[in-house]
Amino acid sequence: MEPNTPTAQQQAQGEEEQSLYEVRQKIQPRAVHGWFANWRVALVLFTQLLYYGLPWLKWDGHQAILFDLAARKFYIFDLTLWPQDFIWLTGILVISALSLFLFTAVAGRLWCGFACPQTVYTEIFMWIEEWAEGGHLARKKLDTLPWNVEKIRKRGLKHLLWFLIAFWTGFTFVGYFSPITTLWNELLTFNTGPWETFWIFFYAFATWGNAGFMREQVCKYMCPYARFQSVMFDPDTLIISYDPARGEPRGPRSKKLDYKAQGMGDCVDCGICVQVCPTGIDIRKGLQYECIGCAACIDGCDQVMEKMGYPKGLIRYTTENVMKGKYADKNILSHVFRPRVLVYTAILLAIMIAFLVTLANRVPLRTEVIRDRLTLSRSTEDGRLENLYTVRILNMQDKLHKFKITATGAEDIQVVADEKDLKAGPQQSINVPVRLLIDPINLKGPSTPVMIRAQAEDDPELISETKSSFLRR
Repeated sequence: MEPNTPTAQQQAQGEEEQSLYEVRQKIQPRAVHGWFANWRVALVLFTQLLYYGLPWLKWDGHQAILFDLAARKFYIFDLTLWPQDFIWLTGILVISALSLFLFTAVAGRLWCGFACPQTVYTEIFMWIEEWAEGGHLARKKLDTLPWNVEKIRKRGLKHLLWFLIAFWTGFTFVGYFSPITTLWNELLTFNTGPWETFWIFFYAFATWGNAGFMREQVCKYMCPYARFQSVMFDPDTLIISYDPARGEPRGPRSKKLDYKAQGMGDCVDCGICVQVCPTGIDIRKGLQYECIGCAACIDGCDQVMEKMGYPKGLIRYTTENVMKGKYADKNILSHVFRPRVLVYTAILLAIMIAFLVTLANRVPLRTEVIRDRLTLSRSTEDGRLENLYTVRILNMQDKLHKFKITATGAEDIQVVADEKDLKAGPQQSINVPVRLLIDPINLKGPSTPVMIRAQAEDDPELISETKSSFLRR
């Protein structure tokens, strides 16, 4: 039974069944060429070169970008972060989010239209679809044809290529969390672990489904950014707009017709702007949340205007205030640095400066002090009190260091390490049993704060201190 088709009983009772959901109309966008289309192609190639290439890049003997969850180490080129350094990973995410807010306030959904993974992989899958099945009219015709050898061949080839790209995308994604060369060797021998296998196929399936089938549905219904992006817009935000003052009244006409004498606008009502839109909207109806800002409609309209001999820019990047006649397009740049943008910029710069300063001053050495809870305090033969500790030294540099342990907090405090040669290799953690000895007359109470310090003998500036306490009893 077709949707919204009333049953015989309902017809007899004068009732109709109404669907609560809109039936999806499959969109087969028309290919378009132009300045913005070239930018999209360039960004697709650039982002995928980074995404697929970075895991294979070696940097100082390790993978350039690797979030090694098993070893609890995060490699970002020269930077090696540990779980204790999670604040810097958080800082990167905060900077990314604020950058998105700033770009949106200035020029709308640039991220969605040119760099979002959903947009990028949909674009790639559409290239494959056009190569395998033909242009948008040929694809529409193929949709209506019954299954035959030709349709099976074209669809099979398309889905095979889709799967290969989706699978490699999932494999590469897992390669950011598990060393990719090891993962590749395991893949060749069918020896990948259960979790690695699961996540490879999970992300492959997600890529294949989102970019191949759901496409604009992800942007319209699943992506939260489409719902709240208008909060970051204001009348001076650059958005893709149709100029109704110039385009209306629209209508088809001959190229030789003096359309202005006929009282017609520049829009020839060709529908190209709708045909090239990946979300299937009509930009002439005004700004809509489904618009991802890809600017395909601008390229399509400019091609038509050029063929008709009309000025380009009937659909263009402009602002709401320009559309209202408050200032001209040539004055847009002077309205970019407005309070909202300045506030976003100031906050972003402040966080970036704080991030870089703290990162530059980060000491690649950590110490942790764990008290022996079984023996809180004991007396030695010479009358001093002794407390037992385990000092964990984490060397976060890519070179071996020899360390010495000292302590402060009481007069004549003595440190005795059970191990005499305290060496920690590159990215290595060592546990050192340590005893602190203090004369009771130098203790002012039942608990005395002490500072335990680990210092590299070959690099005096490599120091880490941890506060602890010395107990009398």
